[in-house]
Amino acid sequence: MTGFALGAEQEEWCGHLRALAADRLRPLADKGEPGRVNRPLLAALGELGLLDRVFTSGALELCLLRESLAYGCTEAETALALQGLGAHPVLSSGTPEQRARWLPQVRAGRAVAAFALSEPGAGSDAAALALAAVQDGGVGGGGWRLSGEKCWISNAPEADFYTVFARTGEGPGAKGVTAFLVPADRPGLSGEPLDMLSPHPIGRLSFDGVPVGPQDLLGEPGRGFRVAMDTLNLFRPSVGAFAVGMARAALDATLAYTAARPAFGGVLGDLQAVGHRVAEMATRTEAARLLVYAAAGAYDAGSPDVPRRSAMAKLLATETAQYVVDHAVQLHGAVALQRGHLLEHLYREVRAPRIYEGASEVQRTIIAKELYR
Repeated sequence: MTGFALGAEQEEWCGHLRALAADRLRPLADKGEPGRVNRPLLAALGELGLLDRVFTSGALELCLLRESLAYGCTEAETALALQGLGAHPVLSSGTPEQRARWLPQVRAGRAVAAFALSEPGAGSDAAALALAAVQDGGVGGGGWRLSGEKCWISNAPEADFYTVFARTGEGPGAKGVTAFLVPADRPGLSGEPLDMLSPHPIGRLSFDGVPVGPQDLLGEPGRGFRVAMDTLNLFRPSVGAFAVGMARAALDATLAYTAARPAFGGVLGDLQAVGHRVAEMATRTEAARLLVYAAAGAYDAGSPDVPRRSAMAKLLATETAQYVVDHAVQLHGAVALQRGHLLEHLYREVRAPRIYEGASEVQRTIIAKELYR
């Protein structure tokens, strides 16, 4: 890849992924139940080797993967991304035993992972989380018991294991947070689904003295916030790629529609107001795409400014996708508001990425702090 364009092999791979999403994954997604984990879809992602790519790819390749799947099947993209988000801490900070137990199952689409960070009172301010890990004999001795609640957790309560961040108290704020791998069958762990705007599964988890031991640690005690941030720094640009994929799908649908829709003796695209609107949509989408690729490239190069670049990429791409999808709906008119229309689907999907993995306001705060550092 140059600074401004993908190579021929990358373009070919992205085209292959878009075709897979439309032809192979879209039918499986359509058979799924909104708000529930679609295990046949996950199995197909595993069979196609796409889940494995999440754990073996660099940040740029992850972005291309997510953008291409999002263009043709947002459900497949989200299912893949949630597996990566939930299991990446196991890959980066887990023990050999944890990796051997869970990662092959995740890569095959047989085990469902979840990233459990947010709480009712600690969403944007993740360092303020309150889930308590109280020292106890626990599992295997020298363990903890988890008590509290997690909320707005993707794949909950149907995941097979959770990457859970809890307060162990080694220090104030982020310095007293520890990451644990918690299998879903641990006693005291329960959950319920939440009825949300976006169609992927999201739920609440309750921890009633859930036992965890040293063998469940992801990294060191008191270093869990770094585990969370390392994961988010990798995935934030690819959230932007997800948004770019949706924006490109909305833009292409708008170009096709306005080029064919009769209006005022011609077609909609002949109207200057429409042409200018589409030009703005395309320009913003391209700018967001390039910023996402630049952030991913910085991550792959080990650049020290990854937090700033990742935040910029997520901010611009998610805000741009909201703009593009909204204007695509406007240019289509009432037809785009019908249940089952591509843009009706994208309109529901596009709103959440401006909130999860750090809301747009949080991204601006990160950018400002990095600039003044």
